Amino acid sequence: MEKNKITKTTLGGGCFWCLEAVFQQVNGVDKVVSGYAGGQVESPSYEQVSSGKTGHAEVVQLTFNSNKVSFKKLLEIFFAIHDPTTLNRQGADIGSQYRSIILYHSLKQKKQALEMIRDLSSTGIFDKPIITQVEPLKKFYPAETYHQKYYLKNPNQPYCRLIIDPKLKKLLKNYPNHVKKQEK
Repeated sequence: MEKNKITKTTLGGGCFWCLEAVFQQVNGVDKVVSGYAGGQVESPSYEQVSSGKTGHAEVVQLTFNSNKVSFKKLLEIFFAIHDPTTLNRQGADIGSQYRSIILYHSLKQKKQALEMIRDLSSTGIFDKPIITQVEPLKKFYPAETYHQKYYLKNPNQPYCRLIIDPKLKKLLKNYPNHVKKQEK
């Protein structure tokens, strides 16, 4: 087994602050960058993406050690912390920039993503069809600096308390063995 098998993937499921906060806590995830992908405009700004006119989704790009956490486990967490059945929406965040999307970096990731969607659909866990898009990553644009590590810098901000904290609690409850150990 290779000592460090570093891999990337890009996921979108609502506001990137939410996904970033959760995946920063997952053991084996070395880096999380909030950004934009899946659209037509080069180097879009937050304001452009927020307009819904660029075609981009708010996403996070994960760099992870696949010997510590599998892509499949990351997908399992991804589907557990957002609603993959709502079109262009996560809670009060509405617009195509908040769509559920997996932007794969390899054909193996594509295959595993489609298998996960098929398996979850067959279990009946969700009461509506999963509409998560699965597409190849063409280009990723990191978001502005003030969006990076947003939750870590603003844990008491109302959005963080109301929207992100429950997702983190869900991660801790459902995936305790996959959460990074907190230094004391």
